[in-house]
Amino acid sequence: MGQTQSSTEKEVTLQNIQELYRKFASECPSGNLHLHEFKKIFGINSSSTEEEAAYMENLFRSFDTNKDGQIDFMEYVAAVHLVLRGKLEDKLKWSFKVYDRDGNGCLDRQEVRHIVKIIHKIKTQHDPSITGNIEDICDRIFELVDKNNDSQISLEEFIEGAEKDPWVMDQLKLDLGPCEWFIEQQERKP
Repeated sequence: MGQTQSSTEKEVTLQNIQELYRKFASECPSGNLHLHEFKKIFGINSSSTEEEAAYMENLFRSFDTNKDGQIDFMEYVAAVHLVLRGKLEDKLKWSFKVYDRDGNGCLDRQEVRHIVKIIHKIKTQHDPSITGNIEDICDRIFELVDKNNDSQISLEEFIEGAEKDPWVMDQLKLDLGPCEWFIEQQERKP
């Protein structure tokens, strides 16, 4: 779910968002969205790659703020608002949370490598011309972002690094094209 909005990206209206909320209520009458339903919404199924499934699991975990294994309506509302209408800094904070698998407030090389590997694999599936070695990408991210050289990236370093360097932003962004996906879903509704 991207941090920037391109000039070609369509605007999602309040009416569109209200329709999405109604869709949640009709598809999740229990008021809770489980991981398998979340994956289904984004088109992740048995034919999807392991990387795509892992990516969705990380996204799901980031939205499940009370860590009960399901996304309730309020968590869903907050997620939709962040993804579709949130500010860059809020989206970067959310991206950091997705990366920070152990929740300790810092990113180590293993956490960064895990997400970069997933994002790189998904990007190369959609555009085979994308190149780069995962270790080299991680090394460069740490070189550019880890200002105090403690082999960990703090939230502040993460935000500053992503905002200052377009390459870093491109490597770190969690981008699913949410506005395009949302509009496509609206056009397909029965």
